[in-house]
Amino acid sequence: MTNHQDRIEIRGLELLLYCGVLPEEQARRQPFLFDVDLSAAGASDDLEQTVNYGALIDQLNPVLPGERFQLLERLALRMAELVLEYPLVDEVTVTLAKLRPPVAAHVDTTGVSIHRRRS
Repeated sequence: MTNHQDRIEIRGLELLLYCGVLPEEQARRQPFLFDVDLSAAGASDDLEQTVNYGALIDQLNPVLPGERFQLLERLALRMAELVLEYPLVDEVTVTLAKLRPPVAAHVDTTGVSIHRRRS
């Protein structure tokens, strides 16, 4: 029997969030770009048997902007925790890009990628 691992992808989810160690990074929200890959069933054509990515995004939008983070790693982990609260998700990969990071050189983004499984 073949073991299939179906994935749902959310690409380019942009949120304005507080994240950084510098005072100015904690004073105003900055743009962050998320790519989220999660495992989900795909054996049927029934939305109730898979992850409704629209509903998942609607759950994430009000939570993260109200929280503050210093490290990108913690922000990515928090996103993963929120996605894993969704009952049909067993594992998730979160890739996070900080747009226009405050560094001395021209850099489009800095970021992290993490993978977590439901315990």
